[in-house]
Amino acid sequence: MRYLTRLALSAAILTAITTMGVTPAIAQTSAPLQVSSVSGTLIQPIPYPDAPHEQAQSLKVATFNASLNRPAEGQLALDLAGPHDAQAQAVAEIVQRNAPDILLLNEFDYDSQGASARLFSENYLKVSQRGQAPANYPYTYLAPSNTGIQSGADLDGDGIVGGPGDAFGYGDFEGQFAMVLYSKYPIDAANARTFQNFLWKDMPDSQLPGEYYSELVQSVLRLPSKSVWDVPVKVGKSTVHIIASHPTPPVFDGAEKRNKRRNHDEIRLLNDYISGGEDSQYIYDDNGTHGPLESGSKFIVLGDLNSDSNTGESDPAAIKELRTNPLLVDPKPVSEKCSAFAGSRIGRSALMLDALSTADFGRGGKGVMRVDYVLPAKALPILDSGVYWPATGASGADLTEGLPPVSSDHRLVWVNLQLPK
Repeated sequence: MRYLTRLALSAAILTAITTMGVTPAIAQTSAPLQVSSVSGTLIQPIPYPDAPHEQAQSLKVATFNASLNRPAEGQLALDLAGPHDAQAQAVAEIVQRNAPDILLLNEFDYDSQGASARLFSENYLKVSQRGQAPANYPYTYLAPSNTGIQSGADLDGDGIVGGPGDAFGYGDFEGQFAMVLYSKYPIDAANARTFQNFLWKDMPDSQLPGEYYSELVQSVLRLPSKSVWDVPVKVGKSTVHIIASHPTPPVFDGAEKRNKRRNHDEIRLLNDYISGGEDSQYIYDDNGTHGPLESGSKFIVLGDLNSDSNTGESDPAAIKELRTNPLLVDPKPVSEKCSAFAGSRIGRSALMLDALSTADFGRGGKGVMRVDYVLPAKALPILDSGVYWPATGASGADLTEGLPPVSSDHRLVWVNLQLPK
């Protein structure tokens, strides 16, 4: 009964938001974007005027798996409708302390009206958290996610069709664990590309486990567990392509290693997309346009990629190939916390703690991993970078300490880039 009551309250809040004219943004830009929802309905966002901005000399870009996901559809909007959600306050304070110009949040539940994204901005980012300067992002981009969309097949092999494990991406409802992009600079939404519907079977030489999935399942199975976005952002005279994704965790599978293989190929898709050439012509977006990122484009690959080159259960080949792609640079950001203990043996596992770690999954040294990345093109020189993980006793350390922390088990990763004049 409590569950049904919360859902009813959530629906009422979403209705009230729309009625009062607080129109959530799918893409806050003067160029309208039509986003296809999972039901096939076209959503036309209201154009927003460009915010005043000057020619920037640098650009700070961050990714943060904020764990702003909830177990029930509509619950995130319910939690964010007021300014007192402790987790949202902590996440907002971390954002305010780091003040990125462009911010990708992973694990942020999607709703087709953009209510949660707007409420988080209005009630948390724009509100000072414990004395920090508010963060104002006039431009927002979000699009549907494969999470929770039922495939109609028994993907997890439990003998039952239906449930989160049989969705195209694991989720209890459509849009759980999705993502949202905030920007201080105009988003060219009309030229954004999404790859939600790209089929795994259409990747040449993929790791698709054909012995596990039937031909019928392979004919509908999508590769992105959430989606992949190419979102152009206008920064002064430059256009920077934000290549955002969140591949599936390489665990929770069986001997066939379907999730490990999928994680590898989701990361490989990113690498193929930015590399270009004939070998990348197989890629197609949700509008049916084939081909990779245009050669010579300025880009930044970012997100929770769920893969560590040196530890964990992923296939490290894909992330190593991405990090060493000659078109980009791995800034190798470090944190105060992990730098202080780099080389130390942590927990019973006696593993060496990596200074580049970005998440703590609570398994001693084995659970501290680098899975979150901001990888810019070589055309965007790196000024500095970091992982927001304060040392014990430092200001803000309470935001990231404890298991689980009040914020997230991941840490915000940022890179400051020099823009061409």
